[in-house]
Amino acid sequence: MKRSLAYISAAWRGDPAVDMEQAAHYCRVVYDAGYSPICPMLYLPLFLNDAVPEEHKNGIDMGRDLLRRSRVLVVCGHSVTEAMKNDIAVAQRLGITATTLEGILTVKGQGRC
Repeated sequence: MKRSLAYISAAWRGDPAVDMEQAAHYCRVVYDAGYSPICPMLYLPLFLNDAVPEEHKNGIDMGRDLLRRSRVLVVCGHSVTEAMKNDIAVAQRLGITATTLEGILTVKGQGRC
């Protein structure tokens, strides 16, 4: 079965260990819902230095490209940051369904996958 891509957006706390654990949890829930999770937080920090302005911008650009290729945007966590608001705005412009982690099964049930 081919799975549609689901881009994961969340308010990261800045603690790499906590962020990675949370990102992995979000990915698992999205995977269990029948999607292929895309979570730049899990891999961009492995090779990009966010403190270098050009690499920071490149990370944003790569994330946006992955979002454009996704079927759904999954907004995770209890707060919404400016970066998450930007992800939501891009998804809306592109006609990509935005949902919460709790709502991912509802989106799946609507035949969006």
